[in-house]
Amino acid sequence: MQDAPPTHHERLTVPLRWWVQATMMVASFWLALVVALPGVAAWGITALVMGLVAAAFLTYGSASITVTDGHLQAGRARIELEHVGRAVALDREAARRAAGVEADARAHLLLRPYLHRAVRVEITDPADPTPYWLLGTRHPDDLAAALAGDRHERA
Repeated sequence: MQDAPPTHHERLTVPLRWWVQATMMVASFWLALVVALPGVAAWGITALVMGLVAAAFLTYGSASITVTDGHLQAGRARIELEHVGRAVALDREAARRAAGVEADARAHLLLRPYLHRAVRVEITDPADPTPYWLLGTRHPDDLAAALAGDRHERA
């Protein structure tokens, strides 16, 4: 049996400005090296640094949020939707408070500093000590709607 297509899928990739800033930083690094080392060494070290930066960005931005086939997956964490309660889309200020002064230490967080909005997903499983998941997202309304829609389908 083939899996149903996801009702929501989002990869939390790093923004383009991070790539531009990192490229400029590496270019500055190359400029400092090229005056102190032979050209081949400067280029080799610079290529290695750019490769490390690219690997770090690709790894950090590889986390995804998917709602599909009765499950919510956020990064490596996965939960059946039968244990998911209300999902609330949070604006910038509410997300900042939820991740800061109003945070619960037991909550599962998937946040990125470049994502300013989030969804707070209530966990209803009595055996799970996690009260909620706080998920940073570029599309909080879509994610909350996907979770609410899937919950109504199951009911």
